[in-house]
Amino acid sequence: MRIFVLGAGLMGKEVARDSIKNPQVEQVTIGDLDIKRAEEVCKQLKSDKLLALSINASNEAEFIEKIKGYDVLVNASVYTLNEAVARMAIKAGVNAVDLGGNVNNIAQKILGLDQEAKKAGITYITELGVAPGLANVLVGYGAEKFDELQSLKLRVGGIPVIPEPPLEYNQVYSIEGILYQYEGESTIIREGEKQTVPTLTEIEEIHFDGFKPLEAFHSAGGTSTFPDTFPSLKHLDYKTIRYQGHAEKFKLLSDLNLLRDDYTVELNGQQIKPRDVFAKVLEPIIELGEKEDVVLVRVMLEGIQDGQPASTEFELIAHYDRENKVTAMACSTAYSISVVAQMIGSGLINEKGVFAPEQIVPGETFIKEMANRGVDIKETTSVLN
Repeated sequence: MRIFVLGAGLMGKEVARDSIKNPQVEQVTIGDLDIKRAEEVCKQLKSDKLLALSINASNEAEFIEKIKGYDVLVNASVYTLNEAVARMAIKAGVNAVDLGGNVNNIAQKILGLDQEAKKAGITYITELGVAPGLANVLVGYGAEKFDELQSLKLRVGGIPVIPEPPLEYNQVYSIEGILYQYEGESTIIREGEKQTVPTLTEIEEIHFDGFKPLEAFHSAGGTSTFPDTFPSLKHLDYKTIRYQGHAEKFKLLSDLNLLRDDYTVELNGQQIKPRDVFAKVLEPIIELGEKEDVVLVRVMLEGIQDGQPASTEFELIAHYDRENKVTAMACSTAYSISVVAQMIGSGLINEKGVFAPEQIVPGETFIKEMANRGVDIKETTSVLN
């Protein structure tokens, strides 16, 4: 199996680290516009399976030529490249996966390439991070257990193990991604009707073993492809998990127009976007640094099983990798996309076209593979009265 990893950042590095452990993987090429970054990853991981390569995703002809012949392309680069990379993978006839980042309906645009992917004879799976991603796989697996799936609730968050003021939060992915989640609206389904609700609202208390009471609130992008995959749901929502009081603080910042991407002010004769300034101010304050993080996921499904009202719940608590000094979020994300990429490369997943994770990834095998990597997912099923 030959795997091409696009992007030599943290996610690309961890995908490569995971992939080279598989005896079936013969070669992992790390491609990046900056060849030195790719070479540094190879140097750190120390494997004769690794190869560094300079590649420019804005040069279509060069890109297609360099990825041809690989069993699967793992797009671990920035989400803004997802659609372009998907189109080039299809033209090259190479199976591919991406980390998602459904801003401006990118996932829907990629899913719209289904017929082109079928004609090219490839498998493409989008939205393969944690949520969307790992959570989608659990939803797809859980949904199979129901005669009728009626309700789907997701609670997901990456938080520091030890919270510190002023926000009791530390950054485990991009500032832009965080602000996108917090500003705007969240797509939900309520009483069978698809609708939107403001982010940072409808705060609820939530509990995980070993943690003080936490909160969960609506955020953007988390319901991902679910409204299209499960259009008959009566209820669907996604909420982000944080330490208590976090949503209220960011709601104030939102009310002050510090999170809006479409808002500018004039300062000294120049148009300035307060969000850009705020992001720069915020970044050093919430930098994780040497601190440890944890990823919390709870996926709750309700519906009819064997003629009875029932529920299935999946829960995981993923911890910081102390041996390799890698965040829990990076490990969880990289493992999710790496596991699925290897499923495609080995032929376990071989249906052609473009898919969301819940549509095609075999959940039982996925859960076992994640457990092999130290990410244990607990499943509980109950009959409802």
